[in-house]
Amino acid sequence: MKFQRKSRLRALAFGAAAISGALVLTACGSDNNAGTSSSGGSSNTAAAGNITCAGKQANLLASGSTAQANAMQVWVKNYMQACPNTQINYKPTGSGAGQTEFLQGSTAFAGSDSALKPDQIAQSKQVCPGGGQAIDLPMVGGAIAVGYNLPGVSNLVLDAPTLAKIFNAQITTWNDPAIKKLNPGVTLPSTSIQAFHRSDSSGTTDNFTAYLGGAAPSAWSYPHDKAFKGKGGQSAAGSSGVAAQVKQTPGAIGYFELSYATADNLPTVKINTGASQAVEASSATASKAIATAKRVGTGNDLALKFDYATNVEGAYPITLVTYEIVCDKGNKPATLGATKSFLTYIASDAGQQNLSSMGYAPLPAEIATEVRQQINSLS
Repeated sequence: MKFQRKSRLRALAFGAAAISGALVLTACGSDNNAGTSSSGGSSNTAAAGNITCAGKQANLLASGSTAQANAMQVWVKNYMQACPNTQINYKPTGSGAGQTEFLQGSTAFAGSDSALKPDQIAQSKQVCPGGGQAIDLPMVGGAIAVGYNLPGVSNLVLDAPTLAKIFNAQITTWNDPAIKKLNPGVTLPSTSIQAFHRSDSSGTTDNFTAYLGGAAPSAWSYPHDKAFKGKGGQSAAGSSGVAAQVKQTPGAIGYFELSYATADNLPTVKINTGASQAVEASSATASKAIATAKRVGTGNDLALKFDYATNVEGAYPITLVTYEIVCDKGNKPATLGATKSFLTYIASDAGQQNLSSMGYAPLPAEIATEVRQQINSLS
């Protein structure tokens, strides 16, 4: 399967609130688009988004990304209205925790803002028997904003090397010469910089540090990871926790999905990418950057890689895609039908069109087609 062409996502920005507890709703599932379950149950097509479900009952457990929690809540609600016989429990525990639970065999699928690493895919063969392994299926995309709290400064420009040094405790005051050079004419205070990062295992951190390493390798030498590796700074749990700390701390800076900056009315950093103008985080600017993404997953895996060093005009380079992680083969018979039916719905036109109103990005047609083909082949 060839999928090296560029990925184009429309209107990006995450509407991702950190939701405590689990989303527990009821629904029913089928093994394929035609609605035939593995048990041979009769099918019916629901009015809500033309969701196809079967009569077989199932208890579908999943966990992971908080970035997709708002979307998941709507998806599960719509699925419940269509199919009343299967319980769906999605826990927004964070990407790292979701991957761990999936690799332990505790869940049917996981949501993650970063793709599995090769050693994790190898490990997944233990929970995907019969020659199967975990695959990454992109489902939604969005922008990671860098929010700040600097009274009197409403327009701030930074670049990748400067951001790397700020989050590695090498630049510690707001009137540092490197920051002043990027902001001519702006009066910058001598306030100490309070850099906040995630304390939990986070796909947002993985993507943010991938940007730092990709766009400023001489300033950020750490490998990207779901755990923050930089020196110094302060930590907070979840994107909501980082945003809250930035909002209440003068001199603070932190990274989180764009919706948190919007919700907390936080100004965001414009990124100097080398283009003619610095780029602000928005749906349109993030979509231009994600247009440079290419598939790097092999076989049935659809993992993507971004061009973090892009200098395309109007392209905001700090972005992420949330994946659903599932076995390509060896799924548990008790949940296979519900898994395929639910994932088929959320990757469908009906499922994707619900995302725009929440600030998420629907999959472009070319990626959606690949994702649906992979879901249909799950066994």
